[in-house]
Amino acid sequence: MCHVRTRSDYECRRELLHCSVDPVLKGLLLENVCIGGLGSVSLEVPDGQVICVSGPSGSGKSRLLRAIADLEPHGGRILLNGTDQLSVSAHHWRRRVMMVPADSQWWFDKVGEHFPDLTGDRLPPALGFPPGVMDWSVSRLSSGERQRLALWRALTLEPQALLLDEPTANLDGDATIRIENWLLAEIRRRHLATLWVAHDPAQIHRVADAHFRITGTGLEPDHGSD
Repeated sequence: MCHVRTRSDYECRRELLHCSVDPVLKGLLLENVCIGGLGSVSLEVPDGQVICVSGPSGSGKSRLLRAIADLEPHGGRILLNGTDQLSVSAHHWRRRVMMVPADSQWWFDKVGEHFPDLTGDRLPPALGFPPGVMDWSVSRLSSGERQRLALWRALTLEPQALLLDEPTANLDGDATIRIENWLLAEIRRRHLATLWVAHDPAQIHRVADAHFRITGTGLEPDHGSD
């Protein structure tokens, strides 16, 4: 049975350890994380690197990302740069560990309303939008356009880690390569620990510093040439 940790558990553990702190780890650290059918997942995602996760449909890839983003209860420990997930509020954690789901959410009518402080005006050319896109209605966006804008929206919030759930699934071949190159450059420049769920072996080969497959209830490293 997977024990779901709470913030009360963290406070009790801290008191028992007399407020000792974990050594600072640059990036994301998962220790014995369990959620759904996944049990005892341990993984390091260093700053500035991309770790790809693949697996069959329904194997728990998206739920693992949601656990790391503190969107679903889970067992085990998750740390970012030595800070325990449960030592900060869920809202603060999600600003630091930013998840970009396969289907992004949009709350306002206009695209520009989702981009504070004129960040929409600095839209990277690699995303392929004309200057007036911030005035567009969200309803006119295709699924691929929403996906590209959601990536930029996440980066404008200046997270320290990225959780990407098939971020190019709705793009054609040329756009996929362009967005991959842009994303990788941003990940390196910003030193973002990045967990990238992917299913395309060719993409995994292009973007991953390491690749893990979900097999049964856990992750196994894939050392082959995808």
